[in-house]
Amino acid sequence: MRVLGIDPGLGRCGWAVVERVARATTALGYGTVATRGEAVAPRLVELAARLREVVARYEPDSFAIERLFVNANVRTAMTVGQASGVALLIAAEHGLAVATYTPSQVKRAVTGTGAAPKAQIGYMVSALLNLERVPTPADTADALAVALCHLHHATALASHDGQGAGAPSRTEQAAGGGDGGLSSTTAADWLARAAPTSPWRGPP
Repeated sequence: MRVLGIDPGLGRCGWAVVERVARATTALGYGTVATRGEAVAPRLVELAARLREVVARYEPDSFAIERLFVNANVRTAMTVGQASGVALLIAAEHGLAVATYTPSQVKRAVTGTGAAPKAQIGYMVSALLNLERVPTPADTADALAVALCHLHHATALASHDGQGAGAPSRTEQAAGGGDGGLSSTTAADWLARAAPTSPWRGPP
């Protein structure tokens, strides 16, 4: 499975393409699309063009995006919603089923807790994908986390349904069913293997 993960934003939109083959998970490409200016429409056009380039280059077969949540800052909520709409349009153009995850689901999937700080997410993403350094800016690390969340969610669904390591159905992907995380036992084992010296592991 090859998934495009998106952390939506108009000023900065994180993207990441992560692939799982057998038991190996690899980050094929990642980055952040930054747009500037007062006029929103040209920025949305630029974002769409950049995301189309990503899809054309990496040809993902799955799409996952962090779900828009209620934000006290109306302006921020509006721009995130606009960027999300562009990303969803790109997914629809390429026939990709969409899975959405809340911020807490993404955090729980990669760190084992839904209240993880940004630093922990970056640390775990770099450890799990064997990256040389923590991805920056945080939007990039978040997009990688979204992609990892979807891969593990898909694996858990397939295992639960007795389908082996296959992908979930389009209905399951679109619904983003379950809590998007791992069981506490699996998460603890994953964290221990991926980052045995992580300062966020807590006492043994």
